[in-house]
Amino acid sequence: MMKKLISLLVMLSVSTSYAADNEIYVDQSGTGANIDLEQLGISNIIGGLNSTAGSVNAFDLDGNTMTLDINMIGATNKFLGDIFADTFTGFYEFDGGTNSFTIQVDPTDTYSADGSNQNVDVTGSGNTFTLNQGTTALAASLDLDWIINGSNNTVTSNINIDGATNYMDIDGSDNTVTYTGTGVNASAGGYFWLDHTGGSRTFNIQQLSTQDNDWLKIISISGTSASTVCVIQNDQGTSTGC
Repeated sequence: MMKKLISLLVMLSVSTSYAADNEIYVDQSGTGANIDLEQLGISNIIGGLNSTAGSVNAFDLDGNTMTLDINMIGATNKFLGDIFADTFTGFYEFDGGTNSFTIQVDPTDTYSADGSNQNVDVTGSGNTFTLNQGTTALAASLDLDWIINGSNNTVTSNINIDGATNYMDIDGSDNTVTYTGTGVNASAGGYFWLDHTGGSRTFNIQQLSTQDNDWLKIISISGTSASTVCVIQNDQGTSTGC
């Protein structure tokens, strides 16, 4: 039923005055959903948050034990929305440039944000990615992996960590990474591993667990290119900044 609904909405989108762009509107509630969405071409939207073009909106996934597979092949595409899920598996593939990805996972603690396993695979340049996990919930046992090949990409991630693991592999020049991991539970220790190869880069990393340890590993090979790296690990200390 879900697959039929998604197909119908895509067909309606294509038939409007925005024929050059495809749009997907999804509003899903329930346990055990398995959702696979693929868009080919330019200026496509998987809706939610600040969707534009034909207004779209929605892309709201609510439930437990959910699997989401997104493939967007092309340029200037947008993947936007809210995910409220526990024991959630997500795979997001972007091939192309100037794409936009903005996702919040459980911003209002509806189902908590436990047990998530998410993979972001990017090939292209000039992309912008924002992934916020457990905005008010705890991202307990999160396993987040990024593989980014390309230049001038911007990645922003805010995680309310609780035993979370965040691995990022970047190949390319002039990429910017801003990561903030916060946690207030005694089990909130987070692990972040950043492996980078390429020219100039900007890394701003803050790990702010207040009752547990945080771990950070950075390997960056950039030759003689100008770069900025700022790391803050703060356990209830005096506020500092980059």
